[in-house]
Amino acid sequence: MNVRQDFPILEKRINGSPIIYMDSACMALKPRQVVDAMNEYYTDFTACHGRSAHAFAQETTRRFEAARQTVAKFIGAASSEVVFTRNTTEAINIVANGLDLVGGTVVTTNLEHNSNLLPWLRLSKQGVTHKMVPVEENGALDLEKLAEAVDKNTRLVSLVHTSNVTGATIDAREAAKIAHDNDALLLLDSAQAAPHVPINAKKSGVDFLAFSGHKMLGPSGTGALYGKKALLEELDQFIVGGSTVKDVSADGWVPEEVPGRFEAGLQDYAGVLGFAAAADYLTRIGMGKVRDYEKALGARLLEGLAGIDKLTVIGGDAPERTALASFVVEGVEPHDIAMILSESHNIFLRSGMHCAHFYHKEVGLPKGTVRASLYIYSTEEEIDTFVSALSGAVNTFA
Repeated sequence: MNVRQDFPILEKRINGSPIIYMDSACMALKPRQVVDAMNEYYTDFTACHGRSAHAFAQETTRRFEAARQTVAKFIGAASSEVVFTRNTTEAINIVANGLDLVGGTVVTTNLEHNSNLLPWLRLSKQGVTHKMVPVEENGALDLEKLAEAVDKNTRLVSLVHTSNVTGATIDAREAAKIAHDNDALLLLDSAQAAPHVPINAKKSGVDFLAFSGHKMLGPSGTGALYGKKALLEELDQFIVGGSTVKDVSADGWVPEEVPGRFEAGLQDYAGVLGFAAAADYLTRIGMGKVRDYEKALGARLLEGLAGIDKLTVIGGDAPERTALASFVVEGVEPHDIAMILSESHNIFLRSGMHCAHFYHKEVGLPKGTVRASLYIYSTEEEIDTFVSALSGAVNTFA
């Protein structure tokens, strides 16, 4: 995919050598278009949205709401159904704290990121039952097991859409059907799905969907919560304050209309504009092309890793997966592998628990894994260089 010229950071050299960036599941690199959109706010019309009447403020409001439309279109939603958040974590917590779940059950998998596990663990101490469905050995979700776990007492099914550990992606439409057949709602943690696979919130039937800007080429500290409008209107406010109310009295307040009632205080206007620029950038490429390109990269990555002795990929044969591989090497600490490849070859990986402590311990990996995660700016040549360098490092440790 011919996009590397849009990413200035890839021109960077460390000790005279280029970098190979394979940590996109943690933080995606940023194209010029995103950086330019953010800078324009600070250089051309810095102001508050929805407060002042002057020209800068009016332009900020116009751009802010246009950004909401762009992000909504990216996931096949209406702009009135998209709440801007700081990240996926905040988006999930808005739902967890806004729904009345006491006395009911929340169903997740055992593969969840902490952001989609800790809110439910906390609620399990407040009268909410929490069930975890174990995923298959390859990281895939068995829909029959999910159907067995969901019953008429289930209020919410909250699932990782694409895993940041295995890369496995679930069938959102089938998961929604299982939830709705039991009068439950479905929330998807799409932090790893939104950057890599086409999403249509309406067609999938999902009730809530949370994702972050920083994983899909946008700036850090940005994200969004999609919710069906009627459901957003029923949610209690998680954070209240400036911008969340129409009026205030000694007895209480009148909430703002959705989605504004959930966007407390001044927002990161530059960040939101960068977030929208990232969504626009990916839309112009086409998420179908992104998915297909990454499938080819992922296949090459797995093929290369399969040839390294004593290396095991976690969930390597999941049927639907993104270009991501978490692995362990027998007898070698994950952090040691990541460090030596960074220092010797400028290959940037992530090692550790990947904010999925529970799953790693469940599968007997208390020190985590090494993760190589690719994106649209990754190349086959980089994969081959990585595999060769990793093979050499493993031989050195052996």
